[in-house]
Amino acid sequence: MRDFDEAQRLFQILHQADPCRLTRMDVYSNILFVKECKAELSFLAHTAIKIDKYRPETCCIIGNYYSLKGEHERAVLYFKRALRLDPNYLSAWTLMGHEYVEMRNSAAAIESYRRAVDINPRDYRAWYGLGQTYEIMRMHNYALYYFRKATNLRPYDPRMWCAMGETFERLGRYEDAIKCYKQAEGNEDPEGTAILKLATAYQKINDPDTAAIYFRRVLEQHQQEGGGEERRENAD
Repeated sequence: MRDFDEAQRLFQILHQADPCRLTRMDVYSNILFVKECKAELSFLAHTAIKIDKYRPETCCIIGNYYSLKGEHERAVLYFKRALRLDPNYLSAWTLMGHEYVEMRNSAAAIESYRRAVDINPRDYRAWYGLGQTYEIMRMHNYALYYFRKATNLRPYDPRMWCAMGETFERLGRYEDAIKCYKQAEGNEDPEGTAILKLATAYQKINDPDTAAIYFRRVLEQHQQEGGGEERRENAD
């Protein structure tokens, strides 16, 4: 999240220096979406409409705004508008896939993600999205194939490794799952998700001693986070 904070700060500087700029502002809207900055995203959408409502970047910004509001059908409408303006607009295909996942329309999600990887085979978000969609459909071997694609493109992202580890667990392949979780842990997993998953995976293979080591680490992490919150409250 610190990376998103810094990216948001830089985009704010860029936007202030060039208020009429729309190039790459769709990326800025993605950051605001992830951080759930509704007011800032609303302002960016209104500004983009005033500058040029027929730019695909504008349509993507508005789509992200509606997605953040939970209005997924309207979000899809704007992503489709972006694609009518530019059929090879990669971001719109990927984002539309995310919306179809939220709408539980797996077939449309798969089609959107496939169009994205046809345009750019290195778009890890689309491969990851395909993996998630096949997981929802309980087609775990297919999901594994796509998660492997995502981890190959983004080997330092703990989310990719955790997703693949969960799929291995669903297939009963706990040793493979543990390898994935260790990869996630080794890539600065900020939320500590991998540590908890390692603990439960070791439980499942009847290794209580190793499981206990990871459970203790989870407890220590929670205590450290709680201590940090307490210090902030005392400072306030």
